[in-house]
Amino acid sequence: MAKNGAPARRGPNDPDRPGRIARAAITVIAEQGIEALTHRKVAATAGVPLGSTTYHFASLDDLLAAALDQAAARSVAQLRAWDRELARDVDLAPELADFVLASITEQRADTVAEYNLYAVALHRPNLRGAAAAWDEALAEVFIARTDRVTGKMIATLTCGLLMQAVLDDAVPSRAELERLFARALAC
Repeated sequence: MAKNGAPARRGPNDPDRPGRIARAAITVIAEQGIEALTHRKVAATAGVPLGSTTYHFASLDDLLAAALDQAAARSVAQLRAWDRELARDVDLAPELADFVLASITEQRADTVAEYNLYAVALHRPNLRGAAAAWDEALAEVFIARTDRVTGKMIATLTCGLLMQAVLDDAVPSRAELERLFARALAC
């Protein structure tokens, strides 16, 4: 009750809860895979009551969509931050090689979760738009540094290399990655 005897009004006590739940879904996917995703596991990971996950995300598809959006936003933000730190005239091939290596070593769990979410869009039409938008956002960064065709090719190569690397425990050499990017940039 408020001081005047009227019922107290509740304000939002956790405005970032849907975001926390989506990030927890990404964590569950990174650690256990898509097939292990449940509202219960996400609630436990997020530290929220089970009812919060089903309130904000009625179905697992809704939760997957939010997780895909979060993963894409994080991935694109990291790529844009990386891009901002580079000089305009930098030799891009070694920088791209380093970016891929960091993504598959230091940020491996994030990359695994991102590609799990990306791949699930193949079988869930409601997620395809978000996955395609993610591709376009990645390509835009490379297009700004090269041209439209080369930028799209570099984005596709980067995605392919990341997918291959998280499927295999062997980390490709920096020299091998740099050669691939140099060849693509020379076209």
